[in-house]
Amino acid sequence: MRSRWSKAPGLDILSAHLVDYPSPANLGMGWAIGSSAGLCLGIQIVTGIFLAMHYTPHVDLAFSSVEHIMRDVQGGWLIRYIHANGASMFFITVYLHLFKNLYYGSYTAPREHLWCSGVAIFFLMVLVAFMGYVLPWGQMSLWGATVITNLVSAIPFVGPPIVEWLWGGFSVDNATLNRFFSLHYLMPFALAGLVIAHLVLLHQVGNNNPLGVDSTVDKVPFYPYCYVKDLFFFLSFAVFFSVMVFFFPNTLGHPDNYIPANPLVTPAHIVPEWYLLPFYAILRSIPDKLAGVLTMGAAILILATIPFTQSSEIRSSAFRPLYRKLFWLFVANFVVLMWIGQNVVEEPYITIGQVSTAFYFFYFIVIIPFFGKFESFLLRMNTSAA
Repeated sequence: MRSRWSKAPGLDILSAHLVDYPSPANLGMGWAIGSSAGLCLGIQIVTGIFLAMHYTPHVDLAFSSVEHIMRDVQGGWLIRYIHANGASMFFITVYLHLFKNLYYGSYTAPREHLWCSGVAIFFLMVLVAFMGYVLPWGQMSLWGATVITNLVSAIPFVGPPIVEWLWGGFSVDNATLNRFFSLHYLMPFALAGLVIAHLVLLHQVGNNNPLGVDSTVDKVPFYPYCYVKDLFFFLSFAVFFSVMVFFFPNTLGHPDNYIPANPLVTPAHIVPEWYLLPFYAILRSIPDKLAGVLTMGAAILILATIPFTQSSEIRSSAFRPLYRKLFWLFVANFVVLMWIGQNVVEEPYITIGQVSTAFYFFYFIVIIPFFGKFESFLLRMNTSAA
């Protein structure tokens, strides 16, 4: 049944993709996570624009301008807390979306390009979030920027000149803050463009479903069947978001970032925001500086190889009992990496981090490419025995 908007001039496209769009009838609540991530991006862009109106990208004034927003701007505290916690909410939804699609095999044909566009979105998110972490110009902002940007110097020949270009000099200073502010303001719009491309690719190939079976028969219109599930998830997520903003606004931040940046005082333990901790742990688990940088970058980029290396004939993990156990072990390992990233560099955390890093890459290099073939072998053996 087509909606009354399907023939209205100018609204027919919106109707085709938001109202009448054919969706699998068995989509669960997990398929609303991606929409919530898009909502988070919109919230971040809107609140970021308002914050930029009052923020001053200068090393002598940045910290004070943030305090000015919190204390003097009407509603400034709310906008800033929404933006600061919104980054965490954005990463929570993206991580849930990523693991859900890993579980249900949404990276397999014909969705390879859709998956790769999602990896590109995630990579750009990491860059934008890191730049935003620098802007409050607290202790962790300054020293986090110093440590992470200095890693680029490990690249032979071109590394040191790139670091000097990023810094605008020989240390993290005013030029660095200006550049990070400019990029942090502009890159979310590029991120929004990637999200639109992601949605276009999604609507070309259609949604996956919990069964992992493509079907052109068992479909329902997006409205009202999927709309009400999205709405319920939005409202539930809004409650969680509101609780964090109004009751625990500083829980996910680092207390050292409420101390003005001081280049003469180094924090006892330099860490990024919680959502970057797994990749920070991977970086620290490699003793060599250059190898650590390459390994950290590979930890994200290796996600894009999954559609082309996977060997399973079954898409959804719901029908792969052995692989399902390995998947949840991978999720647990990711949480362990997050925990390791916030701990100091000493034993036993060094060894645990190295083991967890090894398993992270083992999952993508060995389990994804070969476990599907092992499952097929077991199935053939079982069939021949029967």
